[in-house]
Amino acid sequence: MRISTKARYGTRVMLELALSYGQGPVRVRDIAKRQGLSAKYIEQLVAGLKGAGLVTAVRGVHGGYSLARPPGRIRLLEVFERLEGSLSQLECHNCPGSCSREKACVARDVWAEVRRAVSGVLGAITLEDLAARAKLQARAASAMYYI
Repeated sequence: MRISTKARYGTRVMLELALSYGQGPVRVRDIAKRQGLSAKYIEQLVAGLKGAGLVTAVRGVHGGYSLARPPGRIRLLEVFERLEGSLSQLECHNCPGSCSREKACVARDVWAEVRRAVSGVLGAITLEDLAARAKLQARAASAMYYI
């Protein structure tokens, strides 16, 4: 399974917004600088996330983007599906009746299990969880050990 740059970078953008939640809008150029991403590409990603109701925009000098809901109420599954599309990549899952073997296909069942497993993981993690992991990782990386 390949995850596109759209989903990977979009998750990083949403993490930045989660880390700044409650502190006002975040400018695209600030996200771009911290994440090492193109501001133009971030604008494209945020447009889709805004259309999904996950992000809000504030215009003006002090404008930028914010999460539309608290980070604890946005699951990675929502972000992923908005940016990547449905986790179900098989036509027989998306269009019942499209395959004559659909009822007797063992492989189809396996792919359905994979989809459920990935959905379960992404659905269990919120942006708040992701932000907590990022803070923990940052603390661990900056810890000094004296001998």
